[in-house]
Amino acid sequence: MTGSSSGKPAFRRVLLKLSGESFGRPGEGGLHQDEISRIAREVAAVASQGVELAIVVGGGNILRGSAFAKGNPLIKEPTAHYMGMTATVINGLALRDALEHFGQEVRLMTTIRMDQVAEPFIQPKAVSHLRKKRVIILASGTGSPFVTTDTAAALRAKELEVDVLMKATRVDGVYSADPEKNPHAIRYETLSYEQVVRDHLKVMDMTAIGMCMDNDMPILVFDFKREGNIERAIVKGEPLGTWVANRPRA
Repeated sequence: MTGSSSGKPAFRRVLLKLSGESFGRPGEGGLHQDEISRIAREVAAVASQGVELAIVVGGGNILRGSAFAKGNPLIKEPTAHYMGMTATVINGLALRDALEHFGQEVRLMTTIRMDQVAEPFIQPKAVSHLRKKRVIILASGTGSPFVTTDTAAALRAKELEVDVLMKATRVDGVYSADPEKNPHAIRYETLSYEQVVRDHLKVMDMTAIGMCMDNDMPILVFDFKREGNIERAIVKGEPLGTWVANRPRA
């Protein structure tokens, strides 16, 4: 990792994982223009400084397939998951246009073919876009049911050979318990993958954690809701949030 004192971004290539809830107000469903605008403005500022940035988007603000399938005898579970995947495309379209509004070149790519609105995800093409300093938005997860967008993020992080997978959350890192419910929860600055698994800490789902551990892919969990944190984490390399890796942060 190169520190900001060198004049270069701390990370050369980054995968940013945005949950569907990132696109709306806390406790509300759907999309909110102010939230989308804020994300796009910060992402464009980061990309303008030379960072190669891929973004995996969730869709829980519109429909979460696993939750929708429960207790719903009319909709088959695989269908519910595909519905959730298409919800991520709605978020991707919104973010794409917002980034273009701020002058950032961007491509929306999906694993489910939607040629009228997005490019199909093809790994060499995605890398080519990144090298040309285009932000790429990756929607529709892996394209398969029963797989979370966290796992999709871990998979794409490896495929695209990023320096770090950054998971944007509403809290400033990983805690021993939910800090919104337990005021005595302990915040971790660094964690090993073994500790995450052993203590059942809520970083990402276990499939994603296992994939990152096996591929030596570090994860930074940080609060993106605080203005400027995306730039501070990616460009300046400030020690925000919780660093999860096989070895300590450099």
